[in-house]
Amino acid sequence: MQPSPFLGELVGTMVLILLGNGVVANVVLKKTKGSQGGWIVITAGWGFAVMIGIFVANAFGSAAAHLNPAVTVGFAFLRRDFSQIATYVPAQLIGAFLGAVLVWLQYLPHWKETEDAGSKLACFSTDPAVRSTGANFMSEFIATILLIVGVVAIGYAGTSDPDKGGIPSGVAPYLVGMLVWSIGLSLGGTTGYAINPVRDLGPRIAHAILPIPNKGGSDWGYGWIPVVAPIAGAIVGGIILRSFNF
Repeated sequence: MQPSPFLGELVGTMVLILLGNGVVANVVLKKTKGSQGGWIVITAGWGFAVMIGIFVANAFGSAAAHLNPAVTVGFAFLRRDFSQIATYVPAQLIGAFLGAVLVWLQYLPHWKETEDAGSKLACFSTDPAVRSTGANFMSEFIATILLIVGVVAIGYAGTSDPDKGGIPSGVAPYLVGMLVWSIGLSLGGTTGYAINPVRDLGPRIAHAILPIPNKGGSDWGYGWIPVVAPIAGAIVGGIILRSFNF
């Protein structure tokens, strides 16, 4: 199999979810070495997951390494080029599902050791700290706008001369990881900062079908918010950036 954008997005997103949801499982499941590690561990783990996912996506053929339909849609509206959506989004969804399955396998004995169904679901998908449809939607919407603006700003700096303040080649993945870390620390306490439709949807599907002991429901009543709100935020972010001629 040859490297390709589809393969790169699939494998990169799979790694993103394996490491990102993996750190959640390490913190919230019982009898792990990282149990009760806290929010700082989770947000740091997700930042590193994004960084490594980007490098892996590049290696497997996706130079863009979006790993996120919101990023794909945001760039589509920014550039008025929607050609990547049909290739990237299915690959991202498949990768997210597979990554969640790998998390399930990695922590296989710990699902039985953990009594709380909500903790098990948290290893797959997001949920709000305070359930309020409008506020939850707005949280994901704002955070995703910032994600799109931040990613484009990092890319913009990468086109500048490093001797004049631009970032050197190869540094962007580290900075995007730090951007996601920052979003998690500053804005993630409301909804768990999905800011990525497949990050939530793919693992939520996995939770629904995997044989997890006493797992409870998959909370599909909330599940539309981390899908729709990031897409809406990405569209607005792309339009904002286009209005400033990025």
